[in-house]
Amino acid sequence: MIRLLIVDDHPVVRAGLAGMLSDEPGFEVVGEASDGDQAARIAAAVHPDVVLMDLRMPGVGGVEATARITAAGDAKVLILTTYESDDQILAAIEAGASGYLLKASPQAEIVAGIRSVAAGQTALSPHVAARLVERMRAPAPEAVLTLRETEVLQLVARGNSNKQIAVALGIGESTVKTHLLKVFEKLGVADRTRAVTLAMERGLLR
Repeated sequence: MIRLLIVDDHPVVRAGLAGMLSDEPGFEVVGEASDGDQAARIAAAVHPDVVLMDLRMPGVGGVEATARITAAGDAKVLILTTYESDDQILAAIEAGASGYLLKASPQAEIVAGIRSVAAGQTALSPHVAARLVERMRAPAPEAVLTLRETEVLQLVARGNSNKQIAVALGIGESTVKTHLLKVFEKLGVADRTRAVTLAMERGLLR
Protein backbone atom coordinates (compact mmCIF):
# COMPACT_ATOMS: atom_id res chain seq x y z
CA MET A 1 0.00 0.00 0.00
CA ILE A 2 1.39 3.41 -1.02
CA ARG A 3 0.59 6.01 1.63
CA LEU A 4 -0.03 9.47 0.19
CA LEU A 5 0.05 13.01 1.60
CA ILE A 6 -1.63 15.62 -0.62
CA VAL A 7 -0.37 19.21 -0.34
CA ASP A 8 -2.21 22.04 -2.09
CA ASP A 9 -3.62 25.36 -0.90
CA HIS A 10 -6.89 24.84 -2.82
CA PRO A 11 -9.38 22.61 -0.94
CA VAL A 12 -11.16 21.68 -4.17
CA VAL A 13 -7.91 20.43 -5.71
CA ARG A 14 -7.05 18.42 -2.59
CA ALA A 15 -10.52 16.88 -2.52
CA GLY A 16 -10.36 16.03 -6.23
CA LEU A 17 -6.97 14.35 -5.92
CA ALA A 18 -7.97 12.50 -2.77
CA GLY A 19 -11.12 11.18 -4.44
CA MET A 20 -9.29 10.19 -7.60
CA LEU A 21 -6.41 8.44 -5.84
CA SER A 22 -8.52 6.70 -3.19
CA ASP A 23 -10.20 4.77 -5.99
CA GLU A 24 -6.85 3.48 -7.25
CA PRO A 25 -5.82 0.03 -5.98
CA GLY A 26 -2.81 0.13 -3.67
CA PHE A 27 -3.18 3.81 -2.72
CA GLU A 28 -4.14 5.22 0.69
CA VAL A 29 -4.47 8.97 1.34
CA VAL A 30 -3.21 9.43 4.90
CA GLY A 31 -3.19 13.23 5.10
CA GLU A 32 -3.78 16.60 3.50
CA ALA A 33 -2.04 19.95 3.97
CA SER A 34 -2.70 23.47 2.72
CA ASP A 35 0.84 24.88 2.93
CA GLY A 36 4.44 23.78 3.16
CA ASP A 37 4.86 24.21 6.90
CA GLN A 38 1.78 22.10 7.62
CA ALA A 39 2.98 19.54 5.08
CA ALA A 40 6.32 19.09 6.84
CA ARG A 41 4.62 18.66 10.23
CA ILE A 42 2.06 16.17 8.94
CA ALA A 43 4.70 14.21 7.03
CA ALA A 44 6.71 13.84 10.24
CA ALA A 45 3.60 12.56 12.02
CA VAL A 46 2.05 10.16 9.49
CA HIS A 47 5.15 9.03 7.53
CA PRO A 48 3.74 8.93 3.98
CA ASP A 49 5.53 7.09 1.21
CA VAL A 50 4.85 9.81 -1.37
CA VAL A 51 3.99 13.48 -0.93
CA LEU A 52 2.12 15.16 -3.79
CA MET A 53 3.41 18.72 -3.54
CA ASP A 54 2.11 21.93 -5.07
CA LEU A 55 4.71 24.67 -5.57
CA ARG A 56 3.07 28.03 -4.95
CA MET A 57 1.33 28.24 -1.59
CA PRO A 58 0.96 30.92 1.09
CA GLY A 59 3.78 30.99 3.62
CA VAL A 60 6.18 28.11 3.11
CA GLY A 61 6.16 27.09 -0.56
CA GLY A 62 6.64 23.73 -2.17
CA VAL A 63 10.39 23.95 -2.75
CA GLU A 64 11.24 24.66 0.89
CA ALA A 65 8.72 22.06 2.08
CA THR A 66 10.28 19.50 -0.25
CA ALA A 67 13.72 20.18 1.18
CA ARG A 68 12.42 19.82 4.76
CA ILE A 69 10.54 16.59 4.09
CA THR A 70 13.27 14.83 2.12
CA ALA A 71 15.89 15.83 4.69
CA ALA A 72 13.80 14.58 7.61
CA GLY A 73 12.76 11.14 6.42
CA ASP A 74 12.24 8.55 3.73
CA ALA A 75 9.18 10.16 2.08
CA LYS A 76 9.49 10.79 -1.64
CA VAL A 77 8.14 14.07 -3.04
CA LEU A 78 6.35 14.30 -6.37
CA ILE A 79 5.71 17.87 -7.51
CA LEU A 80 2.23 18.26 -8.97
CA THR A 81 1.69 21.82 -10.13
CA THR A 82 0.53 24.11 -12.90
CA TYR A 83 3.90 25.89 -13.04
CA GLU A 84 6.74 24.78 -15.26
CA SER A 85 9.40 27.49 -15.49
CA ASP A 86 12.98 26.24 -15.78
CA ASP A 87 13.98 27.84 -12.48
CA GLN A 88 11.07 26.24 -10.61
CA ILE A 89 11.77 22.82 -12.10
CA LEU A 90 15.46 22.97 -11.19
CA ALA A 91 14.77 24.37 -7.71
CA ALA A 92 12.35 21.53 -6.98
CA ILE A 93 14.72 18.84 -8.22
CA GLU A 94 17.63 20.36 -6.29
CA ALA A 95 15.46 20.43 -3.15
CA GLY A 96 15.08 16.66 -3.41
CA ALA A 97 11.91 16.10 -5.43
CA SER A 98 11.79 12.72 -7.17
CA GLY A 99 9.40 13.85 -9.87
CA TYR A 100 7.67 16.80 -11.49
CA LEU A 101 4.27 16.46 -13.13
CA LEU A 102 1.74 19.02 -14.28
CA LYS A 103 -1.80 19.07 -12.92
CA ALA A 104 -3.05 18.95 -16.49
CA SER A 105 -1.42 15.54 -16.95
CA PRO A 106 -3.78 12.61 -17.65
CA GLN A 107 -4.87 10.64 -14.59
CA ALA A 108 -2.99 7.57 -15.83
CA GLU A 109 0.25 9.58 -16.01
CA ILE A 110 -0.18 10.90 -12.47
CA VAL A 111 -0.93 7.44 -11.11
CA ALA A 112 2.05 5.94 -12.94
CA GLY A 113 4.24 8.79 -11.67
CA ILE A 114 3.26 8.09 -8.07
CA ARG A 115 4.05 4.40 -8.45
CA SER A 116 7.41 5.18 -10.07
CA VAL A 117 8.41 7.62 -7.33
CA ALA A 118 7.31 5.19 -4.60
CA ALA A 119 9.57 2.57 -6.23
CA GLY A 120 12.56 4.90 -6.06
CA GLN A 121 12.45 6.02 -9.68
CA THR A 122 12.04 9.45 -11.26
CA ALA A 123 8.81 10.72 -12.79
CA LEU A 124 8.86 13.68 -15.16
CA SER A 125 6.16 14.78 -17.56
CA PRO A 126 7.46 14.61 -21.16
CA HIS A 127 7.39 18.41 -21.50
CA VAL A 128 9.28 18.94 -18.24
CA ALA A 129 11.85 16.29 -19.21
CA ALA A 130 12.40 18.06 -22.54
CA ARG A 131 12.88 21.38 -20.74
CA LEU A 132 15.49 19.86 -18.42
CA VAL A 133 17.39 18.27 -21.29
CA GLU A 134 17.37 21.57 -23.19
CA ARG A 135 18.59 23.41 -20.11
CA MET A 136 21.43 20.93 -19.55
CA ARG A 137 22.53 21.16 -23.18
CA ALA A 138 22.65 24.96 -23.14
CA PRO A 139 26.25 26.20 -22.91
CA ALA A 140 27.21 27.72 -19.58
CA PRO A 141 27.62 31.51 -19.77
CA GLU A 142 31.21 32.64 -19.98
CA ALA A 143 32.51 34.35 -16.87
CA VAL A 144 33.18 38.06 -17.32
CA LEU A 145 35.66 39.65 -14.92
CA THR A 146 35.73 43.36 -14.20
CA LEU A 147 38.92 45.32 -14.86
CA ARG A 148 39.72 45.41 -11.13
CA GLU A 149 39.07 41.67 -10.71
CA THR A 150 41.36 40.99 -13.64
CA GLU A 151 44.09 43.18 -12.11
CA VAL A 152 43.81 41.37 -8.78
CA LEU A 153 43.94 37.95 -10.42
CA GLN A 154 46.88 38.99 -12.60
CA LEU A 155 48.83 39.90 -9.47
CA VAL A 156 47.81 36.60 -7.86
CA ALA A 157 49.19 34.82 -10.94
CA ARG A 158 52.52 36.60 -10.34
CA GLY A 159 52.70 35.17 -6.84
CA ASN A 160 51.66 38.24 -4.86
CA SER A 161 49.97 37.91 -1.47
CA ASN A 162 46.75 39.77 -0.64
CA LYS A 163 48.77 42.34 1.29
CA GLN A 164 51.13 42.91 -1.64
CA ILE A 165 48.19 43.23 -4.03
CA ALA A 166 46.54 45.78 -1.74
CA VAL A 167 49.70 47.92 -1.71
CA ALA A 168 50.19 47.63 -5.46
CA LEU A 169 46.64 48.70 -6.27
CA GLY A 170 46.22 51.18 -3.43
CA ILE A 171 43.22 49.39 -1.94
CA GLY A 172 42.48 47.68 1.36
CA GLU A 173 43.37 44.05 1.97
CA SER A 174 39.73 43.28 2.73
CA THR A 175 38.80 44.73 -0.67
CA VAL A 176 41.28 42.37 -2.30
CA LYS A 177 39.62 39.43 -0.55
CA THR A 178 36.21 40.63 -1.75
CA HIS A 179 37.41 40.81 -5.36
CA LEU A 180 38.90 37.32 -5.11
CA LEU A 181 35.69 35.87 -3.69
CA LYS A 182 33.78 37.34 -6.62
CA VAL A 183 36.31 35.85 -9.03
CA PHE A 184 35.98 32.43 -7.38
CA GLU A 185 32.19 32.66 -7.66
CA LYS A 186 32.23 33.67 -11.32
CA LEU A 187 34.68 30.94 -12.27
CA GLY A 188 33.11 28.28 -10.06
CA VAL A 189 36.35 27.53 -8.18
CA ALA A 190 37.39 27.45 -4.53
CA ASP A 191 41.06 28.46 -4.51
CA ARG A 192 43.57 30.90 -6.01
CA THR A 193 45.53 28.34 -8.01
CA ARG A 194 42.47 26.96 -9.79
CA ALA A 195 41.19 30.50 -10.43
CA VAL A 196 44.43 31.49 -12.15
CA THR A 197 44.64 28.24 -14.13
CA LEU A 198 41.04 28.43 -15.34
CA ALA A 199 41.31 32.13 -16.18
CA MET A 200 44.38 31.42 -18.32
CA GLU A 201 42.62 28.52 -20.06
CA ARG A 202 39.73 30.82 -20.93
CA GLY A 203 41.99 33.64 -22.08
CA LEU A 204 40.93 35.96 -19.26
CA LEU A 205 44.55 36.51 -18.21
CA ARG A 206 47.58 37.28 -20.30
